[in-house]
Amino acid sequence: MIKSITKDEHLLNKQAEAAVAEDAWIADDLLDTLKSLKDSCVGLAANMIGENKAIIVFVSNGFYVEMFNPEIEDRTGSYETEEGCLSHDDTHKVTRYQKIKVRWQDRNMVKHSKKYTGWTAQIIQHEIDHLKGILV
Repeated sequence: MIKSITKDEHLLNKQAEAAVAEDAWIADDLLDTLKSLKDSCVGLAANMIGENKAIIVFVSNGFYVEMFNPEIEDRTGSYETEEGCLSHDDTHKVTRYQKIKVRWQDRNMVKHSKKYTGWTAQIIQHEIDHLKGILV
């Protein structure tokens, strides 16, 4: 189901709760919402649609990816950039990393780990910030 993007800072500033397999419907809603915003959005975190769970979705090389309970294990190559977000109207300067290694679970709670670089790494870092209650 396509959801509206929340601008409720009380919710957006909360640390996300761990996601479980029964939260797969949230990932479905995130994917539906991301697809509906494909011209203006490349990633979403669950709290952006009002659900305080550690789930993100994003576009990588034309494919939609979902991650439950993602964590960055390693990062290299810091750089400064400016980002915007659908949850607020401003842009902010942030430090990101060119290369990251992420571990997460899929909707069946199977564990994964993968290295990401460039634009995809930046998207993942932005969405994981949301899960930590950090608004960029």
